[in-house]
Amino acid sequence: MREDDSKYIPLALPPGATAKERRGFTRLCTLLARAGFDADAGLDHAFWIAAAELGDIYNQPRLAAAAHTVIDLVDQGWTAQVDRHGPLLSPPETQAERATEKARIRRQEHLRRDAQLRQPSVRRFVEGMERPHQYNDRLVSIFNLMRDGRELADSLEANLDDRNTIQPYIQIVDGSAICELTGFRLHDVWRYFRHTWSNAYSTVPGRSMPILIRDAATQYHAVIGLAAISSPVVQIAERDTWMGWDTKQFVAALEREPTDEVARWLGRRIKTQKRELYVEDLLRDGVLQPNDLKAPTQDVVARLKADAERHRAKHHRGGTIREVRNIQTDAWVERAESHLFRSKRSSVLAETLDIQRLLGSYLGDRPTAAGLRKALADPRAKAQIGRISRRARGERVGTVIADLTVCGAVAPYNSLAAGKLVGALAASPQMLGAYRAKYSRPSEIASAMAGRPITREARLAFVGTTSLYGTGSSQYNRLFWPASAVGGSEQSRIGFHKLGRSRSFGTSHFSDETVEALVRLSEHTGGLVRVNSLFGEGVSPRLRKVRLGLASLGWSANDLLKHGRERILYGVPLVENLRDYSLGIDPEPQYLLDPEPHDAGEAVASWWFDRWARNRAAQDQVRETMREHRLVRPIQHGARVPLPTDNGDLPMPSRARHEA
Repeated sequence: MREDDSKYIPLALPPGATAKERRGFTRLCTLLARAGFDADAGLDHAFWIAAAELGDIYNQPRLAAAAHTVIDLVDQGWTAQVDRHGPLLSPPETQAERATEKARIRRQEHLRRDAQLRQPSVRRFVEGMERPHQYNDRLVSIFNLMRDGRELADSLEANLDDRNTIQPYIQIVDGSAICELTGFRLHDVWRYFRHTWSNAYSTVPGRSMPILIRDAATQYHAVIGLAAISSPVVQIAERDTWMGWDTKQFVAALEREPTDEVARWLGRRIKTQKRELYVEDLLRDGVLQPNDLKAPTQDVVARLKADAERHRAKHHRGGTIREVRNIQTDAWVERAESHLFRSKRSSVLAETLDIQRLLGSYLGDRPTAAGLRKALADPRAKAQIGRISRRARGERVGTVIADLTVCGAVAPYNSLAAGKLVGALAASPQMLGAYRAKYSRPSEIASAMAGRPITREARLAFVGTTSLYGTGSSQYNRLFWPASAVGGSEQSRIGFHKLGRSRSFGTSHFSDETVEALVRLSEHTGGLVRVNSLFGEGVSPRLRKVRLGLASLGWSANDLLKHGRERILYGVPLVENLRDYSLGIDPEPQYLLDPEPHDAGEAVASWWFDRWARNRAAQDQVRETMREHRLVRPIQHGARVPLPTDNGDLPMPSRARHEA
């Protein structure tokens, strides 16, 4: 147990709470102190609120936010107690016994997943996919896209060496594309099987490319597994250090070896940052003068910072939110002149001109290593190099890096370690080609900043992901394959490198009703800065909402957002010049594989079958497990969405289906 795990956090209601509310909250905490953590049975909010005799708490926003928050925390293994000073809460042990830790994490994930599967709209969707419909003169349903485990086990047992028993291929889920064999929208197929995961299905802002892995050996090309390539988490210290583009690490490397190449890159970055900002309205409004772009002063930097703050405040007004949402995405000047992007442009231009003011004299018209060495000896100029690298990383992190946010196999293929197949195919030439084709188009944020179409880099250099549990990952462990399987060198290999562990910080341990209660409290107290979930406004709207709500309670967000869950970080480098290409120093990636797809993944599939599937299929126990997944009625199959039963409980799947 870490030292900070043993501390107790006081949970007093904020000023304005009535004596009755305080007494009720103390009663609730006293009851919860006796509840304890049960991995198999979650705490029902309504039951505990009624047991504490809190009454109708919807119209008591302080009490509602506090009650829902503390119930969720106790449900996740936090310990409540009440002393003479009031309620206290202590976080769970992070180095607990492995089974207990996994149970606690499952509890976190099931909080939101269970609530989602009980929503009428989700139930209608699932039941609609399972209901037969006529297509090409045949009745088909989602069950046609599952493989009967008995048939697969029998086929493998009959001939363990026949690779054609399973014939995987990649299918990119794009737009409104239809499955030619069943008539389902591909996205609906992907969404259905995603609902079988341990955690709730949700969309992510930014780039997202869902992928199906299907089996051509079956009549309807059954689904083997799912993947999704999405915009990455912007800042992960362990990943950034491993890649070599952490700011301090990068500057330290330059101090050891300044080069002409990096010096020229710094000069290009300053020019590019200015060139890709729309400034017509800044000139028109007198915030900026033409000469300021050539010879910036402290005064113009201060004016731009003030302009950014002024328009940021205007953005948080309701009318502006509707205005931004109604602007067409190709009306780039209109978007640029919205308060949101005016604020962002003024802020970036202020930073860029400040960098130019302090570093430009060392670089000159023809930057050299000698000039860079002198700049590094000046503390103020050296700081500007760090600012440039941070800005470059922030700009390119979402374009040359992607996160594997969904990755796993469904039954019965998961018994054959097909999650490893999905992981390998998610970093294959087929994925790279599809990603490049999809995103070689104007970037919404960059174009809105420039007031004209700006196309960002779409050639990936790195794919990152995390394990589901911090205690280990059977899916990504030892997952390396020959580079020759994807057109690379015979002497090298590609795969998932372990980068470290992520920090246990986030909102996964809070239910939707808790988040809603925290937002209501923020609105009631007037402390809510609008979080509008607009693309370009910033990352993690849910995190910001929870943080603001906890602040309204007067509780420590930094403590309560530590959910005690650490994940193992993995990464797949796809290029040799990872740092320099990722930052833009090198304009071209030096790929470890052939980035142009020449097959549908057959070589990777053959590697997987020989390395993993055949050995698993040879085991009697594995085949018996596969036979549990039957497509005879009543259908009992691990790839079927586990909708709540009549008593409100969710049937547990026979095996976990995913890692990322």
